[in-house]
Amino acid sequence: MSTRVKISSSFSYIPLEETIEIIPRKKQLFIGIPKEDTFSENRIALTPDAVSVLIQNGHEVIVEHNAGEHAYYSDKDFSEAGAKITYDKAEVFQSDIVIKSAPISQEEICLLQAGKVVISPIHLPFLKASMMQQLVNKKIIAIAFDSIKDDSGTYPIVRSMSEIAGSSAIIQAAKYLSNPHNGVGVLLGGISGVPPAQVVIIGAGIVGESAARTALGMGASVMVFDNSIYRLMRLQNNVGQRLYTSVIDPNELKKVLIKADVVIGALKPVNGVTPLVITEEMVASMKPGSVIIDVSIDRGGCVETSRPTSHDNPVFTKYDVIHYCVPNIASGVARTASKAISNVLMPIVLDIAGKGGVDYLLKTKSGIRNGVYLYKGMVTNPHIAKRFDLKYTDLNLIMNNFI
Repeated sequence: MSTRVKISSSFSYIPLEETIEIIPRKKQLFIGIPKEDTFSENRIALTPDAVSVLIQNGHEVIVEHNAGEHAYYSDKDFSEAGAKITYDKAEVFQSDIVIKSAPISQEEICLLQAGKVVISPIHLPFLKASMMQQLVNKKIIAIAFDSIKDDSGTYPIVRSMSEIAGSSAIIQAAKYLSNPHNGVGVLLGGISGVPPAQVVIIGAGIVGESAARTALGMGASVMVFDNSIYRLMRLQNNVGQRLYTSVIDPNELKKVLIKADVVIGALKPVNGVTPLVITEEMVASMKPGSVIIDVSIDRGGCVETSRPTSHDNPVFTKYDVIHYCVPNIASGVARTASKAISNVLMPIVLDIAGKGGVDYLLKTKSGIRNGVYLYKGMVTNPHIAKRFDLKYTDLNLIMNNFI
């Protein structure tokens, strides 16, 4: 039995046009790097090597006079890389993209041009409602580089700065245990016949792990406290050797603090605030001449007796215990920190140009979107919007409608 196939007269064999993705044209960028005058900032966001790469790719870079001096990068280094050197800060802020290693200051907000892009860290405790309103009014795109995620979902700049902070904390502790810095004269690693110093680390995150590695490498005895069993297990596996670990039990913590030579506060904040786990009473019970390095101080600190200090005046003593509470520890090794930041930001800038502008990059890169807290007059970070009672706009919804 044969089957007839009926073909509709409306059916057409005319080939349709192929729909292809419209790739935006590459964009030439004008990038500005100002000198940092606030927050005890010694780092610079782009090194001369990174500037050289940008120049070779057809972009223009302007650097304020002596912007890299504290990281030992001279104006000559940037000039030889192809950058223009200016003595006028306002000229830097005429750039398409301003890249900073410190948060935006009030003075800089006044210099910002409307509709431009700013890439910098953000410190919520120092941000004021009036500053936020000015930034909103200028309709800039503001990206917090400490909130940028990479393709693996981690925060590359935060990780690098945390590694630096953990290692630096132990080095600072070793320094302030020595006699030339009014310490009790204890060698962190000890020697044959003399036991090593007792190092207590509160927090098993990246800072804590880096501190543990450095302390163990110097021969110290290390104890790590954290309320996450997973983080404690991960730390032991990553370090590659067994060390004393415990959940944060106040009674157990008090016992070990009495014998501790060094305490590193490295707890992560919870809802923007660091849990306070070492009380004033615990500090009072510690040995005279012992050292506290509160790395968590930039989010309030995890030691009750801590208060922010600076690189110029980094320590104070309370209950005969030396406290080191510098918020920006990584700035103390500015050259290393600058290279780490630059290694992340330079490819992002190249990607902005390659995608045809910031908007195109934000549409395709969710990790970069994660760092955006202002977008053309809209607050796109829910925590900032809530803090300053501003309207919140979901950037993902904006990007879904962006062509």
